[in-house]
Amino acid sequence: MKKLLKGLIASALVVAIAAPAFSAKAKTNKDGTVDIELWYGAAASEAGPVPNEWVGYKIIKDKLKINLKLTNLPSSEADQNTKINAAGAANTLPDLFMVSNEVYPTLVSKKLLAEVDKMYKMMPNRTAKLYDKESRAFTTIGKHSYALAQPGSIVRNEGVLIRKDWLDKLGLKVPKTTDEFFEVMKAFTEKDPDGNGKADTYGYGAFLEVSSSNEGLGRRLDPIFGAFGVAGTWNLANAKEAGLNIYKPEYYDAMCFVKKMVDAGVIDPNWLSYKKDDFRAAWKQGRFGIMREQNAAYANEGNYKPFDNNFPEGEWIVVEPPVGPKGKSAAGTYSQAYRMYAVSAKAAKEGKLEKIAELLEWMSSDEGYYLLGWGQEGVNYVLDNGVPTAKGLADPSKAYTESAMIPYTQLRNMVYYNGDAELASRYPTWYSKNGKAMSALKTLREMQSKAWTPCRGQDKMPNPTADVKRFYEQGVVEFMTGNRALNPTEWKKFLDDFSKNGGKAWEAEGLAKAKEARLIK
Repeated sequence: MKKLLKGLIASALVVAIAAPAFSAKAKTNKDGTVDIELWYGAAASEAGPVPNEWVGYKIIKDKLKINLKLTNLPSSEADQNTKINAAGAANTLPDLFMVSNEVYPTLVSKKLLAEVDKMYKMMPNRTAKLYDKESRAFTTIGKHSYALAQPGSIVRNEGVLIRKDWLDKLGLKVPKTTDEFFEVMKAFTEKDPDGNGKADTYGYGAFLEVSSSNEGLGRRLDPIFGAFGVAGTWNLANAKEAGLNIYKPEYYDAMCFVKKMVDAGVIDPNWLSYKKDDFRAAWKQGRFGIMREQNAAYANEGNYKPFDNNFPEGEWIVVEPPVGPKGKSAAGTYSQAYRMYAVSAKAAKEGKLEKIAELLEWMSSDEGYYLLGWGQEGVNYVLDNGVPTAKGLADPSKAYTESAMIPYTQLRNMVYYNGDAELASRYPTWYSKNGKAMSALKTLREMQSKAWTPCRGQDKMPNPTADVKRFYEQGVVEFMTGNRALNPTEWKKFLDDFSKNGGKAWEAEGLAKAKEARLIK
């Protein structure tokens, strides 16, 4: 067993070392327990703190020999930051606590946090569920990680869908490259894939769904731009490549491909006028055969039913986004939000690191996961094929869904990882008219397995001024409509004007913010 590493920093920042050797043995109470103080972010702050009679206290004490002390952090991030900063200044940070990305670097610089690199191996089950490579990179400062970051919202929940029944009707294979996609779009447009004898179908469907993360032609065309390596507004891959995608040569190449689609008439001509509801009504009416769509908007029963009624033998499948001329491919960009928990340097110095890891690993065990997530089995929920449900409880007033029971699951955000048990009730399986099992959860997993471009923090980047935004969005549309010729000369002129009108200033502002927020290194 390795001996204790030397050279502990006097300010109490402790280097995490291989278990089970630590800087000191955790102080135990008379009953053999170790005190662990946890400041948590409540899942539903309006519902109140975890009650004193919560059964978890006894389970954790009996099984882990941990005397857990919980404190509910304020609901607003600003107030949370104030509380954490004050505790840091007084060197009274708790053993384990939720910390925002705004405060985190400051605590690291003041050496108030413990390195947690070695904790990942101490809790293999939790690490496999919550702490992937991107998560660890998010919390890495210098060579070490000083917090544990777990995923928040669901990401990569959209994908490229194609009408398989149209492919079968025309004897076509699933396309892979941009050229193959174009040929399939052309066939869907010209060869009457629905067999109604009318020229009323198109290869691709879209609408201008523009946001801060998807300026220009919007995310419905991201699979095309992703094929050229320029999906989304920003490239935040690294310091060398970072910047606005519109300035990259490949953006012009992607624009030319979309213009090729427009000129060939293989994209639904209403795409520039459609709103979201129009777009979704159009695919349900059989207007086009390839699209980017969200998992539930496509596969949930209420959303799919109109298409099912119109085309009971129709079938969409999730496919890989097109591969471009340089081998690039992405359905779009995504930015995973994280919830971070840090261990104080003081707690590590007191020898509590191993106990904290033990607590977190138990939380992600089946027992801890269901208890923190839904309450007591048979009291607050029952399992139906591994999925918690409130149906069939002897006392429905005790159901985890009841407002009076919510305080008992205030720690659920510490264990949720968007697993199937959490999502199955939101995305139940049902059957279409032709007997096909439809599952928005299965669709989600398929979409998440396809090619995507990570762009961590893109939603935190500064927005352009109203004038820059208007110049950008109107400009790229003018190239599509033919009001402005799309050629190298005109494109360069457009970029020069864009820069002069604030584009370069916007990019500079964004790069400065990205560096400050550790989004690029």
